[in-house]
Amino acid sequence: MRKKLIAANWKMNNAPEGAYDASSPFHANTEVDVVVFPTLLDIRDCNDAQIITGAQYACIEETGAHTGDVCMSQIAAAGCRYILCGHSERRKDHGETNEYVALQVITALEHNLHPILCVGETEEERDAGKEKDIVTAQLSGIPLESDITIAYEPVWAIGTGKTATPEQAEEMHAYIRSLLPEDKRETTKILYGGSMKPENAAELLSQPNIDGGLIGGASLKPDSFGQIVQIASR
Repeated sequence: MRKKLIAANWKMNNAPEGAYDASSPFHANTEVDVVVFPTLLDIRDCNDAQIITGAQYACIEETGAHTGDVCMSQIAAAGCRYILCGHSERRKDHGETNEYVALQVITALEHNLHPILCVGETEEERDAGKEKDIVTAQLSGIPLESDITIAYEPVWAIGTGKTATPEQAEEMHAYIRSLLPEDKRETTKILYGGSMKPENAAELLSQPNIDGGLIGGASLKPDSFGQIVQIASR
């Protein structure tokens, strides 16, 4: 049985008030794996609070003239255990291609970071019936035989208030699992990312192929995030 993973993506926001308190829901949980993806400036504070952390992005290059970037080894040295790769906002705002994201995953693994690979289609692509083609292309070049986590994030459900129905989400999660090597299908976690909140978490997390959530907006509200963690623990 795959242990549920609930990840908080704070994006370009400050840590929520009370996030570092000993009683906050962002701390490790015996029932559920909890990971926080803060801004780079907040990684040290998260680590000092003994919160398991990841970085929202890292460059595939090890060193050099890459103003504003940090590399995988620097992220690892800062105490991160996880790294987000290919979040839809990075793909859109920074032009990250499928090929570049695959290199991110490979480089992360080389530095003993656990990649959470984000895949998903836009509303136009789903309306055109291309959602599975898009996700298949995004998984191309990824070392699926390695120890990674995949997050399915329908782009049309990120920050929009829209959410895939449990049936839509489960169908895509099951499809993604079918693309994994046979010996990894039962162990690889596949998360749902797309406006998961306390009101819909139970129905989404009860689906057989949904192993947790990559939480955006609700992760900025400790009470809401804590409720999702509690739901996942059940």
